[in-house]
Amino acid sequence: MGKAKKKQRQHGGWQDRLSDWAIRALIRGALLLPVRTRLNTVSWIVRRLVAPLVGWPARVRANLAYVWPDLPEAEVRKITEQAIDNVARAFIENYDVPEMLARGARAPLGGPGLAAVEQARAEGRPVLLVTGHYGSGECGRCALLARGYQIGGLIRPMSNPFFNEHYTQNMRDIGEPVFEQGRRGTMGLIKHIRDGGMAILLFDVYDSAGVPIDFLGKPAPTLTSVADIALKTGALVVPYFGIRHADRYGFDAVLEEPIPHGDPVDMMREATRRLEARIKEDPGQWMWLHRRWKPKRQEKRQRKRAAATMGP
Repeated sequence: MGKAKKKQRQHGGWQDRLSDWAIRALIRGALLLPVRTRLNTVSWIVRRLVAPLVGWPARVRANLAYVWPDLPEAEVRKITEQAIDNVARAFIENYDVPEMLARGARAPLGGPGLAAVEQARAEGRPVLLVTGHYGSGECGRCALLARGYQIGGLIRPMSNPFFNEHYTQNMRDIGEPVFEQGRRGTMGLIKHIRDGGMAILLFDVYDSAGVPIDFLGKPAPTLTSVADIALKTGALVVPYFGIRHADRYGFDAVLEEPIPHGDPVDMMREATRRLEARIKEDPGQWMWLHRRWKPKRQEKRQRKRAAATMGP
Protein backbone atom coordinates (compact mmCIF):
# COMPACT_ATOMS: atom_id res chain seq x y z
CA MET A 1 0.00 0.00 0.00
CA GLY A 2 1.16 3.56 -0.66
CA LYS A 3 2.24 5.84 2.10
CA ALA A 4 -0.69 7.76 3.56
CA LYS A 5 -0.57 11.49 3.00
CA LYS A 6 -0.17 13.68 6.05
CA LYS A 7 -3.39 15.52 6.79
CA GLN A 8 -2.88 19.26 6.45
CA ARG A 9 -4.03 21.49 9.29
CA GLN A 10 -6.93 23.78 8.47
CA HIS A 11 -6.08 27.44 8.99
CA GLY A 12 -8.25 29.87 10.92
CA GLY A 13 -8.60 27.82 14.11
CA TRP A 14 -7.46 28.37 17.69
CA GLN A 15 -3.80 27.62 16.86
CA ASP A 16 -3.66 30.45 14.36
CA ARG A 17 -5.52 32.74 16.76
CA LEU A 18 -3.07 31.96 19.58
CA SER A 19 -0.10 32.46 17.29
CA ASP A 20 -1.45 35.83 16.15
CA TRP A 21 -1.98 36.97 19.76
CA ALA A 22 1.65 36.16 20.51
CA ILE A 23 2.82 38.04 17.41
CA ARG A 24 0.67 41.07 18.24
CA ALA A 25 2.01 41.11 21.81
CA LEU A 26 5.59 41.02 20.49
CA ILE A 27 4.86 43.87 18.08
CA ARG A 28 3.21 46.06 20.72
CA GLY A 29 6.00 45.48 23.22
CA ALA A 30 8.73 46.09 20.65
CA LEU A 31 7.18 49.35 19.45
CA LEU A 32 7.60 50.79 22.96
CA LEU A 33 11.40 50.60 22.57
CA PRO A 34 13.73 53.00 20.76
CA VAL A 35 14.17 51.85 17.17
CA ARG A 36 17.71 50.44 17.34
CA THR A 37 16.98 48.71 20.67
CA ARG A 38 13.76 47.36 19.15
CA LEU A 39 15.54 45.87 16.14
CA ASN A 40 18.26 44.28 18.27
CA THR A 41 15.74 42.90 20.78
CA VAL A 42 13.43 41.35 18.20
CA SER A 43 16.44 39.93 16.38
CA TRP A 44 17.62 38.25 19.59
CA ILE A 45 14.14 36.85 20.36
CA VAL A 46 13.74 35.43 16.88
CA ARG A 47 17.29 34.04 16.58
CA ARG A 48 17.48 32.52 20.05
CA LEU A 49 13.88 31.52 20.81
CA VAL A 50 11.63 31.43 17.74
CA ALA A 51 13.97 30.16 15.01
CA PRO A 52 15.16 26.99 16.80
CA LEU A 53 11.56 26.18 17.74
CA VAL A 54 10.32 26.31 14.14
CA GLY A 55 13.41 24.77 12.57
CA TRP A 56 14.77 27.74 10.64
CA PRO A 57 18.48 27.11 11.31
CA ALA A 58 18.18 23.57 9.97
CA ARG A 59 16.42 24.84 6.84
CA VAL A 60 19.09 27.47 6.19
CA ARG A 61 21.83 24.87 6.67
CA ALA A 62 20.10 22.43 4.31
CA ASN A 63 19.90 25.06 1.56
CA LEU A 64 23.54 26.05 2.05
CA ALA A 65 24.63 22.40 1.96
CA TYR A 66 22.69 21.91 -1.27
CA VAL A 67 24.23 24.79 -3.23
CA TRP A 68 27.56 25.29 -1.43
CA PRO A 69 28.46 21.90 0.07
CA ASP A 70 32.11 22.86 0.70
CA LEU A 71 31.35 25.98 2.73
CA PRO A 72 33.37 26.05 5.99
CA GLU A 73 31.34 25.52 9.18
CA ALA A 74 32.25 28.98 10.51
CA GLU A 75 30.81 30.56 7.37
CA VAL A 76 27.67 28.42 7.60
CA ARG A 77 27.09 29.62 11.18
CA LYS A 78 27.66 33.25 10.18
CA ILE A 79 25.26 33.14 7.23
CA THR A 80 22.62 31.30 9.27
CA GLU A 81 22.76 33.96 12.01
CA GLN A 82 22.67 36.84 9.55
CA ALA A 83 19.84 35.40 7.45
CA ILE A 84 17.57 34.93 10.46
CA ASP A 85 18.59 38.33 11.86
CA ASN A 86 17.58 39.89 8.54
CA VAL A 87 14.15 38.23 8.64
CA ALA A 88 13.55 39.42 12.21
CA ARG A 89 14.51 43.01 11.43
CA ALA A 90 12.46 43.12 8.23
CA PHE A 91 9.42 41.83 10.16
CA ILE A 92 9.43 44.46 12.92
CA GLU A 93 10.60 47.32 10.69
CA ASN A 94 7.37 47.13 8.72
CA TYR A 95 5.28 47.96 11.78
CA ASP A 96 6.77 51.41 12.32
CA VAL A 97 5.77 53.12 9.09
CA PRO A 98 6.74 56.72 10.03
CA GLU A 99 10.23 55.59 11.08
CA MET A 100 10.66 53.53 7.92
CA LEU A 101 9.67 56.46 5.69
CA ALA A 102 11.97 58.82 7.62
CA ARG A 103 14.84 56.37 7.30
CA GLY A 104 14.03 55.96 3.62
CA ALA A 105 14.23 59.72 3.10
CA ARG A 106 17.74 59.70 4.61
CA ALA A 107 18.94 56.61 2.74
CA PRO A 108 21.10 56.93 -0.38
CA LEU A 109 19.20 56.21 -3.59
CA GLY A 110 21.35 55.50 -6.61
CA GLY A 111 22.72 52.99 -9.05
CA PRO A 112 23.09 52.90 -12.82
CA GLY A 113 19.36 52.39 -13.33
CA LEU A 114 18.20 55.53 -11.47
CA ALA A 115 18.41 57.81 -14.50
CA ALA A 116 16.36 55.36 -16.59
CA VAL A 117 13.69 55.17 -13.88
CA GLU A 118 13.52 58.95 -13.57
CA GLN A 119 13.18 59.27 -17.35
CA ALA A 120 10.44 56.63 -17.43
CA ARG A 121 8.51 58.48 -14.73
CA ALA A 122 8.82 61.75 -16.66
CA GLU A 123 7.54 60.05 -19.81
CA GLY A 124 4.71 58.19 -18.05
CA ARG A 125 6.24 54.83 -18.95
CA PRO A 126 5.49 51.99 -16.52
CA VAL A 127 8.33 50.51 -14.47
CA LEU A 128 8.69 47.05 -12.94
CA LEU A 129 11.23 46.88 -10.13
CA VAL A 130 12.25 43.23 -9.91
CA THR A 131 13.94 41.92 -6.78
CA GLY A 132 14.29 38.98 -4.43
CA HIS A 133 14.08 38.42 -0.68
CA TYR A 134 17.36 40.19 -0.13
CA GLY A 135 18.25 42.82 2.47
CA SER A 136 15.20 44.97 3.08
CA GLY A 137 13.03 45.45 0.05
CA GLU A 138 10.50 47.48 2.03
CA CYS A 139 13.16 49.86 3.30
CA GLY A 140 14.28 50.33 -0.27
CA ARG A 141 10.68 50.93 -1.29
CA CYS A 142 10.43 53.60 1.40
CA ALA A 143 13.46 55.38 -0.09
CA LEU A 144 11.50 55.68 -3.32
CA LEU A 145 8.20 56.57 -1.64
CA ALA A 146 9.90 59.33 0.34
CA ARG A 147 11.01 60.86 -2.96
CA GLY A 148 7.52 61.00 -4.39
CA TYR A 149 7.32 57.71 -6.30
CA GLN A 150 4.04 55.79 -6.11
CA ILE A 151 4.89 52.10 -6.12
CA GLY A 152 2.43 49.23 -6.23
CA GLY A 153 3.12 45.71 -5.15
CA LEU A 154 1.76 42.17 -5.26
CA ILE A 155 1.81 40.35 -1.93
CA ARG A 156 1.27 36.69 -1.12
CA PRO A 157 -1.40 36.24 1.59
CA MET A 158 -0.18 34.59 4.79
CA SER A 159 -1.66 31.21 5.68
CA ASN A 160 -2.68 32.51 9.13
CA PRO A 161 -5.78 34.66 8.34
CA PHE A 162 -5.58 36.61 11.62
CA PHE A 163 -1.97 37.60 11.03
CA ASN A 164 -2.66 38.24 7.35
CA GLU A 165 -5.31 40.83 8.26
CA HIS A 166 -2.90 43.25 9.95
CA TYR A 167 0.09 42.25 7.78
CA THR A 168 -1.78 43.22 4.61
CA GLN A 169 -3.11 46.43 6.14
CA ASN A 170 0.40 47.33 7.25
CA MET A 171 1.71 46.91 3.70
CA ARG A 172 -1.02 49.30 2.55
CA ASP A 173 -0.10 51.79 5.29
CA ILE A 174 3.46 51.89 3.93
CA GLY A 175 2.25 52.75 0.43
CA GLU A 176 -0.58 52.07 -1.97
CA PRO A 177 -1.59 50.39 -4.18
CA VAL A 178 -1.10 46.87 -2.81
CA PHE A 179 -2.67 43.84 -4.50
CA GLU A 180 -3.08 40.36 -3.03
CA GLN A 181 -1.84 37.47 -5.14
CA GLY A 182 -4.58 35.84 -7.18
CA ARG A 183 -6.47 36.51 -10.39
CA ARG A 184 -8.20 39.66 -9.14
CA GLY A 185 -5.03 41.08 -7.60
CA THR A 186 -2.94 40.32 -10.67
CA MET A 187 -5.47 42.05 -12.95
CA GLY A 188 -5.45 45.07 -10.66
CA LEU A 189 -1.66 45.18 -10.76
CA ILE A 190 -1.57 44.94 -14.55
CA LYS A 191 -4.09 47.79 -14.84
CA HIS A 192 -1.93 49.90 -12.51
CA ILE A 193 1.11 49.22 -14.71
CA ARG A 194 -0.74 49.81 -17.99
CA ASP A 195 -1.72 53.22 -16.65
CA GLY A 196 1.95 54.12 -16.35
CA GLY A 197 2.45 53.02 -12.75
CA MET A 198 5.43 51.52 -10.97
CA ALA A 199 5.45 48.24 -9.07
CA ILE A 200 7.80 45.92 -7.23
CA LEU A 201 7.69 42.20 -7.97
CA LEU A 202 9.67 39.42 -6.28
CA PHE A 203 10.56 36.34 -8.30
CA ASP A 204 12.69 34.12 -6.04
CA VAL A 205 9.94 31.85 -4.68
CA TYR A 206 9.46 28.21 -5.70
CA ASP A 207 6.54 27.66 -8.03
CA SER A 208 5.97 24.30 -9.68
CA ALA A 209 4.64 26.06 -12.78
CA GLY A 210 7.94 27.86 -13.26
CA VAL A 211 10.69 27.24 -15.80
CA PRO A 212 13.83 25.60 -14.37
CA ILE A 213 16.55 28.29 -14.28
CA ASP A 214 19.87 27.68 -12.56
CA PHE A 215 20.07 29.65 -9.32
CA LEU A 216 23.36 29.44 -7.43
CA GLY A 217 24.27 26.46 -9.57
CA LYS A 218 21.07 24.43 -9.06
CA PRO A 219 17.85 24.45 -11.13
CA ALA A 220 15.03 26.37 -9.48
CA PRO A 221 11.51 26.66 -10.99
CA THR A 222 11.08 30.35 -11.83
CA LEU A 223 7.93 32.08 -13.05
CA THR A 224 8.31 34.38 -16.05
CA SER A 225 5.48 36.64 -14.83
CA VAL A 226 7.70 39.73 -14.50
CA ALA A 227 8.90 39.41 -18.10
CA ASP A 228 5.43 38.52 -19.41
CA ILE A 229 3.86 41.60 -17.80
CA ALA A 230 6.69 43.84 -19.02
CA LEU A 231 6.29 42.62 -22.60
CA LYS A 232 2.51 43.14 -22.49
CA THR A 233 2.68 46.63 -21.02
CA GLY A 234 5.99 47.97 -22.34
CA ALA A 235 7.24 48.41 -18.79
CA LEU A 236 10.89 49.09 -18.06
CA VAL A 237 12.37 46.20 -16.03
CA VAL A 238 14.86 47.34 -13.40
CA PRO A 239 16.53 45.05 -10.82
CA TYR A 240 16.39 46.79 -7.45
CA PHE A 241 17.76 46.05 -3.97
CA GLY A 242 17.54 47.47 -0.46
CA ILE A 243 21.03 46.61 0.82
CA ARG A 244 21.65 46.67 4.57
CA HIS A 245 24.72 48.35 6.04
CA ALA A 246 27.04 46.53 8.42
CA ASP A 247 25.27 48.16 11.40
CA ARG A 248 22.06 46.32 10.29
CA TYR A 249 20.14 49.63 10.49
CA GLY A 250 21.16 51.83 7.60
CA PHE A 251 20.73 50.74 3.98
CA ASP A 252 21.26 51.76 0.38
CA ALA A 253 18.50 51.63 -2.25
CA VAL A 254 20.15 50.55 -5.51
CA LEU A 255 18.60 50.54 -8.99
CA GLU A 256 20.59 48.47 -11.50
CA GLU A 257 20.80 48.68 -15.28
CA PRO A 258 17.44 47.83 -16.90
CA ILE A 259 16.98 44.35 -18.37
CA PRO A 260 16.32 44.59 -22.13
CA HIS A 261 13.06 43.16 -23.44
CA GLY A 262 13.39 39.84 -25.23
CA ASP A 263 12.62 36.19 -24.63
CA PRO A 264 10.85 35.92 -21.22
CA VAL A 265 13.06 33.06 -20.02
CA ASP A 266 16.21 34.95 -20.99
CA MET A 267 14.93 38.01 -19.14
CA MET A 268 14.39 35.96 -15.98
CA ARG A 269 17.82 34.36 -16.35
CA GLU A 270 19.29 37.86 -16.30
CA ALA A 271 17.18 38.82 -13.27
CA THR A 272 18.43 35.65 -11.58
CA ARG A 273 22.06 36.52 -12.39
CA ARG A 274 21.63 39.96 -10.83
CA LEU A 275 20.27 38.45 -7.61
CA GLU A 276 22.97 35.78 -7.57
CA ALA A 277 25.66 38.46 -7.75
CA ARG A 278 24.21 40.22 -4.69
CA ILE A 279 23.95 36.96 -2.74
CA LYS A 280 27.52 35.97 -3.52
CA GLU A 281 28.69 39.41 -2.39
CA ASP A 282 26.85 39.19 0.95
CA PRO A 283 25.09 35.81 1.48
CA GLY A 284 23.65 36.69 4.88
CA GLN A 285 21.26 39.24 3.37
CA TRP A 286 19.27 36.64 1.39
CA MET A 287 16.35 34.75 2.95
CA TRP A 288 17.82 31.25 3.00
CA LEU A 289 14.72 30.14 4.94
CA HIS A 290 12.86 29.73 1.65
CA ARG A 291 12.52 26.26 0.17
CA ARG A 292 13.73 27.68 -3.10
CA TRP A 293 14.84 24.49 -4.85
CA LYS A 294 12.84 21.53 -3.46
CA PRO A 295 15.04 19.03 -5.35
CA LYS A 296 12.98 15.97 -4.37
CA ARG A 297 9.79 17.55 -5.63
CA GLN A 298 11.52 18.59 -8.86
CA GLU A 299 12.81 15.03 -9.39
CA LYS A 300 9.33 13.61 -8.80
CA ARG A 301 7.79 16.01 -11.35
CA GLN A 302 10.48 15.12 -13.89
CA ARG A 303 9.75 11.41 -13.47
CA LYS A 304 6.03 12.05 -14.01
CA ARG A 305 6.73 14.08 -17.14
CA ALA A 306 9.03 11.37 -18.48
CA ALA A 307 6.42 8.68 -17.83
CA ALA A 308 3.72 10.74 -19.53
CA THR A 309 5.95 11.27 -22.56
CA MET A 310 6.73 7.56 -22.88
CA GLY A 311 3.07 6.64 -22.69
CA PRO A 312 1.69 3.12 -22.01
